Amino acid sequence: MSMAVPRRVLPVIVLSQFAGTSLWFAVNAVMPDLQQAWGLPPESVGMLTSAVQLGFVTGTLVFALLMLADRFPPSRVFLACSLLGAAVNAATLLANGQLAVLVLLRFAVGFLLAGIYPVGMKIAASWYREGLGAAMGVLIGALVLGTALPHGLRAFAGPASAAAPWQAVVLGVSLLAALGGLATALLVPANPHAARGGRITPRALGLIWSDRRLRASVFGYFGHMWELYAFYVLVPFVAATRLEGIAVSAGAFWAIAAGFVGCAGGGLLARRFGSARVAQMQLACSGACCLAAPLMLAAPIVLFLAWLLLWGATVVGDSPQFSTLTAQNAPPQVVGSVLTFTNCIGFAISVVSIELFVRATQAWPPALVLPWLALGPLFGLWMLRPLLPARGLT
Repeated sequence: MSMAVPRRVLPVIVLSQFAGTSLWFAVNAVMPDLQQAWGLPPESVGMLTSAVQLGFVTGTLVFALLMLADRFPPSRVFLACSLLGAAVNAATLLANGQLAVLVLLRFAVGFLLAGIYPVGMKIAASWYREGLGAAMGVLIGALVLGTALPHGLRAFAGPASAAAPWQAVVLGVSLLAALGGLATALLVPANPHAARGGRITPRALGLIWSDRRLRASVFGYFGHMWELYAFYVLVPFVAATRLEGIAVSAGAFWAIAAGFVGCAGGGLLARRFGSARVAQMQLACSGACCLAAPLMLAAPIVLFLAWLLLWGATVVGDSPQFSTLTAQNAPPQVVGSVLTFTNCIGFAISVVSIELFVRATQAWPPALVLPWLALGPLFGLWMLRPLLPARGLT
């Protein structure tokens, strides 16, 4: 039996995802202010971002093993994590420069994001059995906009003043996340016919390696994750090579926000060309952007900005397609386990790349460092080959 999907469901989930996931990079956007006010070391940006990633990995496993989104209404889980995440993020104001406290707070934010991002996807999937690929493109695009938002808030706040804008940015993100949780809880009904998730089984780990088609999509995603979050952490640093002051935050905002176009546009293109081909095109393009960094960093400003926007659009635009490919190629009885383990391993890879590239930028100029991000896309393209239409597969 099917039910008509209320028209408000997808817009509310999209806006709530946008609001909730703005917690992800709330501190990154104000790191220059924190480093100036609290004397944090240059490598702290990598440490704090890695703490969020590790918190998300831990939270994803805990939520999946305890089946929290099946035992309780998903919209209530989303609400609780949004409110708690907002409160923990706001507590940044009380850290008073203690790096250990900041790391713990960011880990807690990452843990609670496991009840926002994946649970929001689960709510959407319960309503959109058909056309889920297009809906996924918009939903992940909303996550990208949420990631970009703190940079935008800092840019729109204007130059530093007596009002201490970094506090306003942190509190503004927290307020938005809380409102997103309330919107989902109040406006998105539960689908009474939604399927219950299966228990997490370790057998899925073996299938990720042994099944040829599944291995292609999962390892392609791993290559994508090597580049993605390192790019998000480094983009303000890259923008600062050519821009100054508030323009750095504005440049970072637009570069990351361009990913919405990549995600949503990729979802539309996948209807015609297939998810594997779209993932291949976007991986190739983002990899080319990595390799072009030495030239683009010295290019005329218009070309530099165009390169940054193109990179931001394609570095994440393949993400919905990898999720779709993995869901399609995993056996139905273990698809939830496969997606859980894939996300956890992918985010763990991002921790390694973030730490490596943040430390590398402290020792070498960006023109020497950024091209090495291309290792991820190149690996992903190699692994993705079995799924490409040229091999007779779709």
